[in-house]
Amino acid sequence: MTAKTLPVLRDELQHCRNCDLYKFATQAVPGEGKKKARIVFVGEQPGDEEDKTGRPFVGPAGRLFDRALDEAGIDRSEAFVTNAVKHFKFEERGKRRIHKKPSAGEIKACRPWLEAELVIIRPQVLVCLGATAAQSVFGPDYRVTRERGKIVEHAWAPRATSTIHPSAILRAPGEQRHLEFERFVNDLRLVRAAS
Repeated sequence: MTAKTLPVLRDELQHCRNCDLYKFATQAVPGEGKKKARIVFVGEQPGDEEDKTGRPFVGPAGRLFDRALDEAGIDRSEAFVTNAVKHFKFEERGKRRIHKKPSAGEIKACRPWLEAELVIIRPQVLVCLGATAAQSVFGPDYRVTRERGKIVEHAWAPRATSTIHPSAILRAPGEQRHLEFERFVNDLRLVRAAS
């Protein structure tokens, strides 16, 4: 990867053939946000709306994420938001495209793109949202359930941590959803304090 700027990297990403996901997705979805953001959030992969618009975190989980950022006092326009996997992996159910978890090989194939974004941005805090992002950044043995909220050093950022993905909150039943949202907001407040 030779890109030295985010616009060049975005253009190069559209020609990625590192795995077969490009064959089925509408487009690759690069990260977006402030070029020299202090905080970078890494999710799993684009969803249906992200695949159609070419922008990360604009679907239902993205709207919940925006609400949580607001409650935690983090301005999304000052951050950078991206995904570990850059193409939407899905299975069709009728007219709907349903998210399908990326394989270890697909995560590995996309890792150079994530690393290139982080080398350009040089964040102070790197936040992994969910297991796929955390395993892409920290390795396959990393468990969000065990390490959530712990801040450690990483080669890509002086401080790195993990929390759940906003989509996990959407899947939580009833009152549990409210509790998970509050816990997620608290995780983001710790991120703000660390930045």
